[in-house]
Amino acid sequence: MLLTFIVLYLLGTIAIGWWASRRVKSTSDFVVAGRNLPTFLAASALFATWFGSETVMGASSEFVDHGLQGVMEDPFGAALCLLLLGLFFARPLYRMNILTFNDFFRLRYSRFSEITSAIFMIPSYFGWIAAQLVALAIVVHALTGLPLLAGIMICTGVVLAYTYIGGMWAVSVTDFVQTIMIIIGMGVLAGVLWVRVGGIQPVLNSVPEGFFQFFPERTFHGWVHYVAAWITIGLGSIPQQDVFQRIMAARREKAAVRAFYISSVMYLTLGFIPLFIALTGKILYPETMSGDPQLVIPRMVQLHGGLWLQILFFGALLSAILSTTSGAILAPATVLGENLIRPLLKNPSDKQMLGVMRFGVVLVAVCSAVMASLQNNIYELVGQSSVFSLVSLFVPMAAGLYWKRATNMGSILSIFMGMAGWILFEYAIHTETPSLIHGLLASILGMVVGSLAFPDKSFQKFQLEKAYLNQQGKEMPDLGNAEDAAKASL
Repeated sequence: MLLTFIVLYLLGTIAIGWWASRRVKSTSDFVVAGRNLPTFLAASALFATWFGSETVMGASSEFVDHGLQGVMEDPFGAALCLLLLGLFFARPLYRMNILTFNDFFRLRYSRFSEITSAIFMIPSYFGWIAAQLVALAIVVHALTGLPLLAGIMICTGVVLAYTYIGGMWAVSVTDFVQTIMIIIGMGVLAGVLWVRVGGIQPVLNSVPEGFFQFFPERTFHGWVHYVAAWITIGLGSIPQQDVFQRIMAARREKAAVRAFYISSVMYLTLGFIPLFIALTGKILYPETMSGDPQLVIPRMVQLHGGLWLQILFFGALLSAILSTTSGAILAPATVLGENLIRPLLKNPSDKQMLGVMRFGVVLVAVCSAVMASLQNNIYELVGQSSVFSLVSLFVPMAAGLYWKRATNMGSILSIFMGMAGWILFEYAIHTETPSLIHGLLASILGMVVGSLAFPDKSFQKFQLEKAYLNQQGKEMPDLGNAEDAAKASL
């Protein structure tokens, strides 16, 4: 019965994607849903973007082992990221009326910065997607006994099917349905466990002293690791195409901003549910703690939950993972098509670009599936992907928006020095300070030195291009025309 439900649910997800694909007539429809998503759909898509395997399976196992200090990265850092996007980034990015995050690098800096940022961004998604595929394969293995590799291949095919045909419309509609499943499934399971454990007091009595300590030890080492945990996703996931697409997919600027605020609150509150579930499971069913810690919650539900509870939980779990995977696959595929392949083609039609982006969806899914087969730790895979963008892309993005003196050379040096600094301290020079801190500081240094030593007129050009794009209305304009208009004005 449970397996039948899972199969029907996956087929239903593909069917929803096929239904949503009827609205895909152009690359704008495929990438940003025609910029027509209302607040509730945009908020659901944002929440479902990250509420996936790391939150349900990765963070819960970290919480059981290391307490509150072990989950600063997620859900706290992820909720912080959504809040910061709403406060500082959604409005200025929405007003630019562009298709990809990397288009910003072209408008603000140069074509070379655009290509460089795209090359650095695309690989950062592979670990994120691979983590979701591993989680899906773990669920399939728990239910059917299939080997992880077979599960990865099956799950890749399911997600690929509805993302390929429906793009952002399919992702957004399925995210909305899956958000409802997450809330119902996780909520019911938490309620059942609350009753079984006898309320909150037995839970508090079962944990060691300091388990719920929010702040670190008052030492340099403690605080620097604490900050690193917050900013891994809190800042590292800001310069990412998946969240940018949801900014641009909103119907209006206010809808985009509100969607970020709503999703931030949703993520922080609902993100505690898997943590509570894992902790109560440890008290009630300590035998489930043995083996792979990522399987604690699925194993507990499978052994001690009734049929309908299993259906609700695994439906919610599949929803969480599928929603994250589909959005993560679409994002780098969009960047690949728009920022790397389009410039190589001579006046491609919109239909041709739609085909290119769909090809990108297939390519990204295959690369991620290969990575998933080589690395099976969900929490580490997600952390690696966020660090990649933090040390290379966050500084030039933030500086480009809020520092008038930021220049093209500053952007380039920031990207390369940040990545070089992280690699150096991650693999060659080992210190007590996390390598991502060294990489972030190197990225800031590159931006400051490059901008002050090599001033240019990139900011003035950026202002003229923004004015041109704002005049073009809701439809995605040609960035080449904006660049030509800016050059003529200068």
